Amino acid sequence: MPRPLSEKQSLEQECAELPGQIAAYQRELDASPPENKARREMREWQIRRAQKRMAEVEARLAKVNAESEP
Repeated sequence: MPRPLSEKQSLEQECAELPGQIAAYQRELDASPPENKARREMREWQIRRAQKRMAEVEARLAKVNAESEP
């Protein structure tokens, strides 16, 4: 059984994955026809949510890094 990730490792992993998720949502948004307003609005919302989460993760990671420094 793998060892659980530390908070720092977990945040670093999430920070590395979020740009890929944002890019995937953007590709889906770009591929959506303008007539499909509901789908486009959902992708725009997902992009904003992922960007907000990335800012939160980066802030928490900075705090964890600051606390671990002597």
